[in-house]
Amino acid sequence: MDLRTTLNLPDPDFTIPMKADLPKLEPMIQAKWDEEQIYHAIQKAREGGPDFVLLDGPPYTNSPVHIGTALNKVLKDFVVKSRTMMGFRAPYVPGFDNHGLPIEQAVMKKFSEKKISPSVVEVRKACREHAGVYISVQTEQFKRLGVFGLWEKPYATMNFKFEAEIVRIFNRMVIGGYVYKGLRPTLWSPTQRTALADTEIIYKDHVSKAIYVRFPLLEDPNKLFDKFANFYTIIWTTTPWTIPSNLAVAFHPQLEYAVVRVAHDCYLVLDALVPKIAEALGWEKYEVVERLDGINLEHVKFKHPIFDRPSIAVMAEYVTTEDGTGVVHTAPSHGRDDFYTGQKYGLPVPNTVDERGILTAEAGEFEGVSYKDCDTVVVNRLQEVGALLKVSDYEHSYPYSERDERPVIFRATEQWFVSIDHNDLRNRMMDAIPYVTWYPPQGQNRIEAMVSGRPDWCISRQRPWGVGIPIFYGAKTRTPVMDSIAIEAVAKLVEQEGSDAWFERDPVDILPPGYIHPETGETEFTKETDVLDVWFDSGCVSLCVLEGNVEPQWKEHWPADVFFEGSDQHRGWFNSSLVIAMATMGQAPYKEVATHGWVLDEHGIKLSKRLGNSVDPIEASDKYGADVIRMWVASVDYANDVRISDNLLKQIGDNYRTIRNTLRFLLGNLSGLQPGDDVPLQHLDQWILEQVDLLTETCTEAYRRYDFGEVINSIHNFCAKELSKQYLDSIKDRMYCELADSSLRKSGQIACKIALTRIVKLVAPILVHTAEETWTKMGNQSTIHAEFFDTVSPERFESIEGSDLQNRYAAIWTVREDVFAAFERWKGTDGIKDSQDVIVTIVESGVTLRVLQTFGTEELAILFKMSWVELKEGEQAVVFRKSPFLKCERSRIRRPDVEMVGDIPLTKRDRVAVGL
Repeated sequence: MDLRTTLNLPDPDFTIPMKADLPKLEPMIQAKWDEEQIYHAIQKAREGGPDFVLLDGPPYTNSPVHIGTALNKVLKDFVVKSRTMMGFRAPYVPGFDNHGLPIEQAVMKKFSEKKISPSVVEVRKACREHAGVYISVQTEQFKRLGVFGLWEKPYATMNFKFEAEIVRIFNRMVIGGYVYKGLRPTLWSPTQRTALADTEIIYKDHVSKAIYVRFPLLEDPNKLFDKFANFYTIIWTTTPWTIPSNLAVAFHPQLEYAVVRVAHDCYLVLDALVPKIAEALGWEKYEVVERLDGINLEHVKFKHPIFDRPSIAVMAEYVTTEDGTGVVHTAPSHGRDDFYTGQKYGLPVPNTVDERGILTAEAGEFEGVSYKDCDTVVVNRLQEVGALLKVSDYEHSYPYSERDERPVIFRATEQWFVSIDHNDLRNRMMDAIPYVTWYPPQGQNRIEAMVSGRPDWCISRQRPWGVGIPIFYGAKTRTPVMDSIAIEAVAKLVEQEGSDAWFERDPVDILPPGYIHPETGETEFTKETDVLDVWFDSGCVSLCVLEGNVEPQWKEHWPADVFFEGSDQHRGWFNSSLVIAMATMGQAPYKEVATHGWVLDEHGIKLSKRLGNSVDPIEASDKYGADVIRMWVASVDYANDVRISDNLLKQIGDNYRTIRNTLRFLLGNLSGLQPGDDVPLQHLDQWILEQVDLLTETCTEAYRRYDFGEVINSIHNFCAKELSKQYLDSIKDRMYCELADSSLRKSGQIACKIALTRIVKLVAPILVHTAEETWTKMGNQSTIHAEFFDTVSPERFESIEGSDLQNRYAAIWTVREDVFAAFERWKGTDGIKDSQDVIVTIVESGVTLRVLQTFGTEELAILFKMSWVELKEGEQAVVFRKSPFLKCERSRIRRPDVEMVGDIPLTKRDRVAVGL
């Protein structure tokens, strides 16, 4: 007799295959999803349910998806899918950011390679085409990662109606009085030739030339220094290129200054800094000959160290006692503090540096010199005229453009701004922030720091690609037209022809016939040539999408339930969205904000194609499977910077296989189970279902707070321990050897089906393809992604925790581990390697012994995988001896009831099973 044919071994055709072959399987599942219009089917299944809106932060369409973009998109997909399975109608409108420098740079590179100098219109058309290509590329890549969404109708910021809505939101800001044009010092990128907002700046270590420069006394209206010959003040600066723009030197009105005699010269500096200055300048012998308060110095005139003009003494509270000399070099054209101090004293704002960073004719003899070369040219000139006291390298944190990672400068130019303090906007933003839930909580501190200290928002950019600022000027007076009728005329044009039309049409073709300037009465106009900051575009997204004016299909409740982006967006999208929402709606645009870190390699180094450590998410999906990439996303602590490499993905692949093989084994046990089968469950089966309920509660709560690491780790650990190591290991005997329709086996099958159903649902938002594969193999016709998580009532949860059943099995598993460990040490005695060849005597006392005694001896033998188990009371010990019982040929266990049937040893159970 072939006893193997009498066993209930798992049917490999009934379950999912051991080898996933995800790179081949996933595209087939995705094709089926496309055919069934999975996203729309899910939305229809949730009609009437509560709404949950995640608003997508748009990626730039300048290149294929990189691993950081994949991390972001997959995290958001976890949110949408898990909220859907919680019962919410969770729509997802994917978005794409189409304007801005990254796209323009990619396009200009192509023009440069062809040696073409394009017009503004040609650049814009090429940018639009380039962005359109990558909308298609990224869409397919996101779908390859298993992300569901309204892919046939995403929002794109270059969409004509979307651009028109941006113009209309600009109009709402104008009506609210938030928009103005002014001469202000702004951060300027000489390489990009445009103004930048603070949100576009990063700080990097930078080496500057630090110089001490002396300014001779020119006029002393109060005769304070008549008694001193060769009298100077000293400034310290790290920007030699701004010396040609110097118009003043600033003193603190409430600090005390000292006149210091050094040989034949006298220097006016901050008294508290005299020792530091002396050390820096090598003054071996010096004497403080007089002290006076800073307030007395106002309107004293010193001479510019190079040019024949005064540098007046002004008062400023920002002068510090920490560095320098306590006397601040002031160039109103090139610093915020300098500018506002200059305004207070009526100082001019000369245009000494052009958009390229080249000094102009107003810089006198330095015309044509790059600001970077001033470290040499200006410093040498100061040396020649005897004004330079010291020059040295100085390493410090310096602002760089985030886009091209090149240094920026301060430059006073006329720009368009959003006033952050108009109508108490800043304070209202600060008041709204605590009502938002931040993940992680320290995100609140970051956004508060950004908002509390930010200057007015510079929203104009001197670039060709973007939404044109919809402002006309009187042709003669250059007075801007801040009129809703004119701006709406632009919006209607853009809605029909796109923002390119703003750059192609004349004002007379755009404005209503006979339009008159509401302030000057002019009838002839010119147009603004600058474009809006791309952060203004993205800051409008919540209104453009959720209000439904651009596309009715997108309309949802406002504000959104959650924004989920990289941690740098506290100064970017979260910030710009908050400004626009508070100004136009009086409320934050989000109820919750979650952030993630950057992706680094396994050594913590930034990913780079040049370094060869980058990971392409699509290539990785085609190698390991998108589910493995998704499992990596779920596994990392996304709130901080995360790491990735081939080695790490291989480790994730091993963990994936643990989950897959557990699902495979559970499903394999279900062959022959009928829908109506129902038997009283064995205690062990009841225990595992209680454990599954605890897991369900843990995972659903973790999904609720976006803790995907707890979800996947809990599921993986549950599969590895409670299921594989404990439960499934303990039921193999009855699942394989009992009669197919026995109540013992049916009990196990029912428990396996319930456990499988709940676990595959829990893992579905993460392992989207594997869950669908398993769900389909279970005989289900509809998608798992329209299913609901099983809920655990508070009463059920409370009854499980600390229940008698849980306490009994907690004790048994502890003792079991001790017995297994002891057997590993004992194994080999008398040549024994199989635990079924051994009788174990467990010596215990107290509660543990009483718990063990509640189990039958046969049950203990099965749980401990031993031939037999004996219990004794006494000092804790585990004793093994060789079993005298025969080994059953069918079930491979030794039991007292094994008898020879002919020449085949079989237990009583196995004799019945084979009909002997």
